[in-house]
Amino acid sequence: MRVDLFDFDLPPERIALRPASPRDAARMLVVRPGEAVADRTARDLPDLMQPGDALVFNDTRVIPAQLDGIRERDGQVAGISATLHRRLADNRWLAFVKGAKRLKAGDRVRFGETPEACLLGALHAEVVSKDDDGVVFDFEFSGPHLDEAIGRVGHVPLPPYIASRRAEDAQDRTDYQTVYARDEGSVAAPTAGLHFTPELLERLKARGISLHFLTLHVGAGTFLPVKADDTDDHRMHPEWGLVSADMAKALNGVRSRGGRIVAVGTTSLRLLESAASEDGAIRPFAGETRIFITPGYRFRAVDALMTNFHLPRSTLFMLVSAFAGMETMRAAYGHALAAGYRFYSYGDASLLFREAVP
Repeated sequence: MRVDLFDFDLPPERIALRPASPRDAARMLVVRPGEAVADRTARDLPDLMQPGDALVFNDTRVIPAQLDGIRERDGQVAGISATLHRRLADNRWLAFVKGAKRLKAGDRVRFGETPEACLLGALHAEVVSKDDDGVVFDFEFSGPHLDEAIGRVGHVPLPPYIASRRAEDAQDRTDYQTVYARDEGSVAAPTAGLHFTPELLERLKARGISLHFLTLHVGAGTFLPVKADDTDDHRMHPEWGLVSADMAKALNGVRSRGGRIVAVGTTSLRLLESAASEDGAIRPFAGETRIFITPGYRFRAVDALMTNFHLPRSTLFMLVSAFAGMETMRAAYGHALAAGYRFYSYGDASLLFREAVP
């Protein structure tokens, strides 16, 4: 499909720079194909679910994956900025690098330093290789010791549309993390989950709605724009995910009893669809997924989706258009813009119900 079919005018001031406070005070647009949209809030979610439904969350934890450093070669110093996006081994990461042309295999990089300042506790790494997927670094530490060092010298890689308008600060380390985050490995938050508070989770359980947790480590590729003119020419970067056997069994039980499976966030939806068989049964899954969902895709596992408002021409706006219908989503986004909804990672939410397919 032509990528320009997913374009729309989004004024920059509609991109939220800070989240709602409290988290569940965010507005939420309820979208049911063929019906008028409804303006609600995230804390209304229990009233919009039915006992026996299941909510599926992504429990990945964001790491401070933005690393600034210097490369020194033959007495010449150059600054680089790396965003880790896929762990390859205990001591090895693949990264997108601003300034990659300044690097070659064998170079040593000191992260945590800049050309202007030499700081204590720098993290050393060696360039292994580089290609279109990014630069591969071998770090001096591995496993938990490397994680600790990254936490010390790294910072939160805010989405470009936020980072271009303000600097990351200490508050982002809390704001850009779900309250149920557990398994470290993401460089971007599963942002639909940012609307949940412990109190909202308890109200959902009291309503008879079961809560389930999978893991998809979101890569920095989620920030990349679609540069192709046709969706067939866009390449998704792989992301690692896990659906346990116990969770797959529980969700299949929900479906067999007539309950709905509701994905919290596009990351949860993409992993569930990757794990689903042709008949809709969810199977255990452990591995990488590159699933790219555009209109015409037949959903197998997910009945409803809670998600934020996405950017024009993005893979995520393509996904929601596939889920609820292109015309439905164009009308919903038109309403959201007119009604003052806030967009993107720190913005408001929508609750989408799947378009019926003949």
